[in-house]
Amino acid sequence: MEAKGLFNVARKEFIGHLTSKKFIVILALFLIISALAMHQGMDYYNNRLENYKEQLSQIKEVEGMEPGYMPEKPTIMLVFMFMSSHIMLLGAILAIAMGFDLVSKEKETKSLKSLLSCPVFRDEIINGKALGGTLALVFAMVTALLISLAILLIFSIVPSMNELAAILVFGIVSIVFLLAYFAIALMMSTVSGDSGSALIYTLVIFFILGSLLPIVGHTVAGMVAGEPPERPAFEFDIRDETKESEEEMQQYQEEVRVYWEKQRRITDAFNIISPNMNYMTISLLISNPQIYSAVYGQSSSSMTSTGYFTGGGEEAPGLQEVLGKVWKNILALIIFSVVFFAIAYVKFMRMDIR
Repeated sequence: MEAKGLFNVARKEFIGHLTSKKFIVILALFLIISALAMHQGMDYYNNRLENYKEQLSQIKEVEGMEPGYMPEKPTIMLVFMFMSSHIMLLGAILAIAMGFDLVSKEKETKSLKSLLSCPVFRDEIINGKALGGTLALVFAMVTALLISLAILLIFSIVPSMNELAAILVFGIVSIVFLLAYFAIALMMSTVSGDSGSALIYTLVIFFILGSLLPIVGHTVAGMVAGEPPERPAFEFDIRDETKESEEEMQQYQEEVRVYWEKQRRITDAFNIISPNMNYMTISLLISNPQIYSAVYGQSSSSMTSTGYFTGGGEEAPGLQEVLGKVWKNILALIIFSVVFFAIAYVKFMRMDIR
């Protein structure tokens, strides 16, 4: 493989995507709905911010309130929480639309044989097609993020450096998610005989991985874990509060913790092979760090990543610690892209072109 041939193919594919009516229509729809999602997120953020200001004013009016106790200030990343749900649907459709006919269309039009007659190697073609599609997806995601930042500035909201870093990570993770479905579509385009079959197979995989698999995981987790433990019935007597009742309550709480932990391990085992669930987990924790405590069992009274104190005054996880918790999900998305592209690569290199 030579770099010149690779970049020539990649440039041709990239320009082909940008000038394609299919790409332009889906990208325009993706950007419009992303902008609407940003508007919804702005309304949600402004409401949370107003509640935060009201709580601050109430605290100042109460005498003897400890200065370390502060309400939870919302972060601007809440806006991107609404955007992520649309990326999971429209972004995935955009990635699929870009990849399902990259190779199959060449086979149908008999142009692949003539392309291979040029001074270009097979690996340069498949790698160039993958690189060109990747650049087009990066272009789409960067455009969406720039529009989002423009909307924030229009509303006179300037993100902090920490929030800009979180937005950058959000964009990178979103691109990795889109690449997962692009790789699946490219693989199906390579192994299928025509573009119609490739599209159908890719959509079936999209439905199974995105919707069916999480439902199956939740059902299996419920079947394996069984019924939740029953809360013990106590007959409270103020004059005779027994130590046995306290021990039974502690045992019940431990059983509940074990029960939900068992369910969580089973659902995680299914969700880890679903690009949608991996992306949902990552984007949710990045865009809404306030739920970190609920997800990972930390105290709800902590300091948010924006540097403000809540109940207990403990320091809450920052972006780096959140990424430390979701690295498995990020790795799963990367593995998805690598595995399906590897299948497409091997199949294309062994393809009989006559």
